[in-house]
Amino acid sequence: MTETSGPTETDVLATATAWRDAEPDDDIRAELVALIDAAVDGEAGAVEELTARFAGRLQFGTAGLRAAVGAGSMRMNRLVVRQAAAGLGRWLLDSVPDAATRGVVIAHDARRKSDLFAYDTARVLAAMGIKTMLHPGVQPTPVLAWSISGLAAAAGVVVTASHNPPADNGYKVFLETGSQIVSPVDTEISERIGQFDPLRVPVAAEDDHLITWLDDSWSEAYVAAAPLVRLRPEVAGVRVAYTAMHGVGGETIARAFIAAGFDPPTVVEAQQEPDGTFPTVSFPNPEEPGAMDLLLETAAAADAAVALANDPDADRLGAAIPTPDGGWRRLSGDEIGWLMADHILGNTTGDDRLVVTTLVSSSLLAKMAAAHGVHSEETFTGFKWIGKIATERAAVGQRFVFGYEQALGYLVADRPLDKDGITAAVLMAEIAALAASEGVTLQERLDAIAARFGRYTTAELSVRIPPSVGATWVAEIEADPPADIGGRQVESVSSYPEASLVRLVLTDGVRLQVRPSGTEPKVKLYGEAVDLDPAELDRLLQALAASRES
Repeated sequence: MTETSGPTETDVLATATAWRDAEPDDDIRAELVALIDAAVDGEAGAVEELTARFAGRLQFGTAGLRAAVGAGSMRMNRLVVRQAAAGLGRWLLDSVPDAATRGVVIAHDARRKSDLFAYDTARVLAAMGIKTMLHPGVQPTPVLAWSISGLAAAAGVVVTASHNPPADNGYKVFLETGSQIVSPVDTEISERIGQFDPLRVPVAAEDDHLITWLDDSWSEAYVAAAPLVRLRPEVAGVRVAYTAMHGVGGETIARAFIAAGFDPPTVVEAQQEPDGTFPTVSFPNPEEPGAMDLLLETAAAADAAVALANDPDADRLGAAIPTPDGGWRRLSGDEIGWLMADHILGNTTGDDRLVVTTLVSSSLLAKMAAAHGVHSEETFTGFKWIGKIATERAAVGQRFVFGYEQALGYLVADRPLDKDGITAAVLMAEIAALAASEGVTLQERLDAIAARFGRYTTAELSVRIPPSVGATWVAEIEADPPADIGGRQVESVSSYPEASLVRLVLTDGVRLQVRPSGTEPKVKLYGEAVDLDPAELDRLLQALAASRES
């Protein structure tokens, strides 16, 4: 076999120059010009940086696209977005009946260039003969997903990087059901994206007749439907503290609370307005340590019953509760899920009910479902799979009532079929209000769940290694499982190839799982145990991580 080398410096400079000439944005072009000049001048690291920027094509997966905004085929910019839109358009024309006339509905958040990426998507699709419908201004992802089925659109696109760092932007695609795409659709779209030259994608005129602008009626209709998630509407509200985390959910959630019969939440003023630079948080994710600090200060000052946080595109929900010593405790994603499941299963009826969670979320949901005599399902990691299960089970008479994943994703309505941090916040406010009306705290609600089913403990650990190395590690565990982890015997090993996940069950039912991240250069480890010291579960996860080096 003849060995081949990577691109030469001349090749890289030629590619970069062609991109410079095609780049429609002055700032991105200037960035690329500076890199090219530095490479030509022999500045240290410049050629390597250019090579990394053009090392391939930013891959489109089930999470769509996500990367730092910048110049190059491996970054988020208008040329990359145009190529992705063209691939999506070709897939729609090939795969979805009447896609051209049904059209694609598009929305965006407040991150850098989100508005341009959304408009370019509309212009590319219009050039392909596909009707496009743009939401006005910035919109939460749940509003976009909710509007897809209402408009009978063939698909939806939202430009957002969700809870990624401030430098990033992204691109999510939704199916006609309002659920995110799943395999093999991602592969099919990716293959079509590769058929287009990103420097020569046709775009329609800005005033093309196939580009239409929606009014505010779809946002208003979404807000009007939010009260439907309430199960005890007679219960008066309590004081709720809230942060939009510089995202786009703040104005919508205030209107949703009013529509649901609650007072608007007390907000973190410094984080209420959309701001894609995220000036008060380095990582705008409610799961990150410190991200909710300003919220907890606001909650304490307001004497709130619960503190709620959306991520920047408002499809996730974080929560914290007061503690007896006057402090506040951030709830895990599973704890929020348990509270919601307890409330929903306790205030609905019917043996046709269905609850769904993911492989890496707590197994307690299945036990709660069994106690209520309802169906439960465990599916792959990623909320798109929960939407898929809900759709499939409806065909056999199962009625979806709740789905969640531990990464702060919750679906408490039958539309859209995706995580929704706004309606989840309305329901969480009702859960807090009901507890207060009955003279108990949310911690006491959790304690009651533990008294009935056992005290479930969950933990997570991330190991920063490339996904390819993580995938190899998972394969090695599958092929040659360890006899013990941290002194506890490994009793069984289960593989889930579709999720790139391996599960180890240790003595006393301790469950450890390993999965490479689909969006970041790290491997995630998950632990769960019942009636076990949390410190011991953390120790076992650390021992599992250490086993990679041994």
